[in-house]
Amino acid sequence: MAQDIVPIELVLPKGDLLTLWAPRWREDGEEWEAFLGHEDDLYAFPDAAQLAAYTRTATEHDLIDHPAWHVVPALTVGELVPEEDHRYDLVGVPELVAEEPDTWTIGDLADVVAILRSLADVCDLEVVHEVLNEAAGFTVLQQGTFPFTGREGEARWNEIAKVVSERWDEVLDAIDGLLTTPEVEATALATAQEELAAFEESTAEAETEPEEIDDESAASSEEDSDEPIGFWGEVGIDPIKIITSQAEYYTLRCYLPVDDQEERPVFLGSDGQIDVFTSARALARHLADSSAADPTRNQLAEVSTWEDVLAKATGGELDVEVHQDNVYVLNGIADDLAEGPEAMDPTQLELAVELLTDAAEWADDDRVANALTTSEPLGWMVSFVLRPDPTRLAPSAPFTAEVGVWQELVGNLEDRLRKH
Repeated sequence: MAQDIVPIELVLPKGDLLTLWAPRWREDGEEWEAFLGHEDDLYAFPDAAQLAAYTRTATEHDLIDHPAWHVVPALTVGELVPEEDHRYDLVGVPELVAEEPDTWTIGDLADVVAILRSLADVCDLEVVHEVLNEAAGFTVLQQGTFPFTGREGEARWNEIAKVVSERWDEVLDAIDGLLTTPEVEATALATAQEELAAFEESTAEAETEPEEIDDESAASSEEDSDEPIGFWGEVGIDPIKIITSQAEYYTLRCYLPVDDQEERPVFLGSDGQIDVFTSARALARHLADSSAADPTRNQLAEVSTWEDVLAKATGGELDVEVHQDNVYVLNGIADDLAEGPEAMDPTQLELAVELLTDAAEWADDDRVANALTTSEPLGWMVSFVLRPDPTRLAPSAPFTAEVGVWQELVGNLEDRLRKH
């Protein structure tokens, strides 16, 4: 299966350098992964102009036979500037592990470790594998903060910090030892440098220009702000509808702040089981029952506004209305996956992924997160549909693996539904 060729930036002792990464793809029944380079050298460039000049003129390197390579020489310089989530600060890892293991710290470290493992696999860097295998915590970073909570979690994080303190220079030296900046053709470089200057100028102007708001838009915004947000908006809890191949179910979900930047989902239910009902009226009747106030049987009972919901329900005044943004249609997605990306509805898919992710996160289940990483076939397919990129070729059939994993994830969710 042909996949992306992605511009990435590596922050190293030699400087901030750009290269290209081809994540895992399948071809002729075999799985491959590669970086821009040749033989024992990893090619890296100080800016996107030099990278562009090289890709437009080079005829011999390790990506030349990649199924998507023909797209790359036609890319603009701006399209070869790495996105922020493809910037890997290897030099900053010692400072990173000195911080508290919050979501952002762990996420940044997980990204660095993932690209390092790819570099180590492709370039046969045994010392990198050796360092990363020395602390067990490196292997569970993709699970988020959960493995680093409590006394055991603290010890796991401290072990990572100790390994980094003692051996991170070995990792940096191994990567630095691979780096080479090949010569580029002068005319192609001059053209690319002009493109880069124009791109940087337009980007700077876009960032500094104040946003113009016309009178009509301003009036519309004022009207929207005057509209009542309704009871559910006031209490910060959403009724949601889940449509499976078997039935339609109603339940509740909210998001509670973890810190200033992160929220966690909480569903009506407990112990990883979501209480669902076949009608809005049945849900309202359940909320009028005393069991809905028991935090051991319903985690939403811990929400500060929950008593307001129960008061409405017991008074027979609770109206369960589901906003269209909270309708999750799981039915039919597997069939669309089997046909390929063009058959898929991005909005339906994005909502379904949101529901699967929220439910799994609430239940401390990492299977969804693992399956949707871009290194996995389903993750690549979902990323292709939801985040189109000019460097991508469409995934090629058959999509049996993607369909199988999706059906398994949906099955796990359906097993999590506690039906009333």
